[in-house]
Amino acid sequence: MPKTRHQIRFLLNDRDVSLADVTPDETLLDYLRLRRRLTGTKEGCAEGDCGACTVLVGRIAGDELLYEAVNACIRFLGSLDGCHVVTVEHLKRTDGTLHPVQQALVDHHGSQCGFCTPGFVMSLYALWMRSPQPGDQAIDKALQGNLCRCTGYEPIVKAARAIAGYGAPQADPLHGERARVRARLSALADGSRVEIGEGANRLLVPSDVDDLAEILQAEPNATIVAGSTDVGLWVTKFMRNIAPAVFIGGLGALRAIEEDAASITFGAGVSYSDAFSVLSGRIPPLGRLIDRIGGDQVRNMGTIGGNIANGSPIGDMPPPLIALGGSLTLRKGDTRRTIALEDYFIDYGKQDRAPGEFVEKIHVPLPDPDARFAVWKVSKRRDEDITAVLGAFNVTVRDGSVAQARIAYGGMAATPRRAKAVEAALVGRPWSQETVDAALAAYEADFTPISDMRASAEYRMMAAKNLLRRFHLATSGGAMPLEVARYEVA
Repeated sequence: MPKTRHQIRFLLNDRDVSLADVTPDETLLDYLRLRRRLTGTKEGCAEGDCGACTVLVGRIAGDELLYEAVNACIRFLGSLDGCHVVTVEHLKRTDGTLHPVQQALVDHHGSQCGFCTPGFVMSLYALWMRSPQPGDQAIDKALQGNLCRCTGYEPIVKAARAIAGYGAPQADPLHGERARVRARLSALADGSRVEIGEGANRLLVPSDVDDLAEILQAEPNATIVAGSTDVGLWVTKFMRNIAPAVFIGGLGALRAIEEDAASITFGAGVSYSDAFSVLSGRIPPLGRLIDRIGGDQVRNMGTIGGNIANGSPIGDMPPPLIALGGSLTLRKGDTRRTIALEDYFIDYGKQDRAPGEFVEKIHVPLPDPDARFAVWKVSKRRDEDITAVLGAFNVTVRDGSVAQARIAYGGMAATPRRAKAVEAALVGRPWSQETVDAALAAYEADFTPISDMRASAEYRMMAAKNLLRRFHLATSGGAMPLEVARYEVA
């Protein structure tokens, strides 16, 4: 068993922080505003949607010190051990004048009521550090998770285009401090298990994955917190008690990505942002899907494993991974088992995961070279919205007929589910409009969707059928594009 430490340790701007009085559900936002009086970070929605609470969190990733924009309102203090938290108060030039991001916003009138401005500043700061001269598409993507209630996006975008003219990242204090910050964070990584609190009201940070397995054997009903993009709302919106809570976001082994010629294996702690570069290159439709999941803050925090483990019927990643024939490695103690991803989901709120067992790896086969693969998400607004219906299609056509079909949907049942009757109606038949039209009747055998605030049952059924029609059109060599991004026609 590793040695135990009873404090969370991290850097806050330029100060070392060591906290022994942390509860499992204390958010970074509350700590900043209530304990440290760093009130530049605002509370807007308290659910990771509006971006007013955006801060940067730096972590050591391999040989790199990586800074990412995150939502402080749903980020728990327990997840920050060994990290560097940067708030808007830390931004400045070396001479003490306004930072280039701030000055650009002033000069281009990018602040109206001002409430959301610190969040925009921090999101643009993260973008400027990784891409000093971004195009409009990169700017829009960086700001997906920031809402301006004064409808002032155009001056903010103009400011984003202009930041490079006010200074280069190499002159930024945070850039110059990287070697020193990295050394300080390395010194904090002492290999200890963190344990704070008593009895059930405890917070635990495992030292490594083996320690996680040991903790969960002793605490099989503990709440596992990876990115907290769901668990954060359990606390801020539903007032749920998550103690004891086990924070796993800092476990490097769970953030590993392994590739070979036929598949990709993700550790359960791999974030959407970390997965994006791999998936966008090897399975492009999944890269495009990730761009529709939350904003940058959510993608930087949320994990593929967490999205699966929670078992939500509207999680975005399970349907395409099921369509690809994905599988999971689950671990309990030293025992591991691998199951098909589609078999993991049993019923609403029920998964094939025993007490004390956790998702360790996700295995994703690459589409067959002869296969046609697509994923489409339907939601009320394009960016940063929860799915109403999501369809994933993996179909192989040989000699004009359907040789293989795996089709999966989210939002159509109590779990992510394959459309097996629809698949059966397609396989062995010509890949034609007539075959698709005939297969539509099979949807009623596969799904009985519900009506809720996101869509009616009738709309869901119609959308699901239309996605199959769209897939056929997209794979039949039509001359007209089904989707044109504004960046392609500007």
